[in-house]
Amino acid sequence: MAQDIRELLRNRPETKRTMPEDHEMKFEKMLETHFPDQPQQTKRNASFFWLKVAAVAISFLAVSFFGYQYLSGLNGANGNNLELADTEDDTKMDAKDILKQPKLTLGDLSPDLKKVENFYLTGIDVQLASLETDDENKELIDGYMERISELNEEYNRLNNELTETGPTEATVNALIDNLKLRLDLLFKLKNKLKELKNLDNEKFNDLQA
Repeated sequence: MAQDIRELLRNRPETKRTMPEDHEMKFEKMLETHFPDQPQQTKRNASFFWLKVAAVAISFLAVSFFGYQYLSGLNGANGNNLELADTEDDTKMDAKDILKQPKLTLGDLSPDLKKVENFYLTGIDVQLASLETDDENKELIDGYMERISELNEEYNRLNNELTETGPTEATVNALIDNLKLRLDLLFKLKNKLKELKNLDNEKFNDLQA
């Protein structure tokens, strides 16, 4: 009997057992069924981590790019480059050889501010060009011109501040107020000159009467 069983096993044809093609997919589904939360949560946490890394990297690149563009514009404008003084100590630079930055103005910040700047500067130039000085109004004109000259110096100082520290709301408003005040002073001066001229005409007419 034992001999017959061995003979049967020896004579039995060999069959190859192969795994189904979708056995991996079925195995993964089985894992998800028994452990639904942990893999998904881990995957979400990993994705969120890399999203944060990507966001930080993009922000850093953007800041670096615009900072480089701004500094390159300052360094390259008008061919102004850093110059080293020819002294015995090569590590020292003369103050006047340090990088000379081009001065920023309101018009460099935006097209709208450019229009505002042009409006006031054109008005100021027109009013100054129309002034006629004589012996009678010279003292009056000189007084206004002194004040306007002070405002012009203040305007240049504000432009330097704009260049060195960048645009701020306070600086922009101060620049606009400066332009407006200068134009207002010139209008007041023109009115004063008209009053003075009318007064002179009245005196002349009284003398003729």
